[in-house]
Amino acid sequence: MVAYIPIKLLKLEDGFHLLIKVRVNGKVARLLIDTGASKTVFDKERIKAFLKDEKFETHDKLSTGLGTSSMKSHLALIEKFSIGKIEIRKYKTVVIDLSHVNVAYGQMKQKPIDGVLGSDILKKYKAVIDYGKKKILLKH
Repeated sequence: MVAYIPIKLLKLEDGFHLLIKVRVNGKVARLLIDTGASKTVFDKERIKAFLKDEKFETHDKLSTGLGTSSMKSHLALIEKFSIGKIEIRKYKTVVIDLSHVNVAYGQMKQKPIDGVLGSDILKKYKAVIDYGKKKILLKH
């Protein structure tokens, strides 16, 4: 199966951010595509809108990156995570505080993000980003 998903190029002062709409348990979520992120993560406050059970499992590892040196992380189970036609069942995701990213987005008059689509999913589904067509290709 091949899925082409539209991406939005968000113009910044010195480059672009890539944004994608996905579905988390049937609800639309807005994610930043980050090829340098090792794992897909969600914001600890914003993910609550997508989960029936807001209990998070403590994660032993500290997360680094995204403008921070290290922060506490938790794990949450997403029953159904859809990226275009690609459907991932029972996806265990990392949950961290992304408020500093959303504060920056707010200062740029942009909508907040719900999370970051990282290389765990990008590699698994052989992602190809087509900047010209403003689409990302995923293969399953």
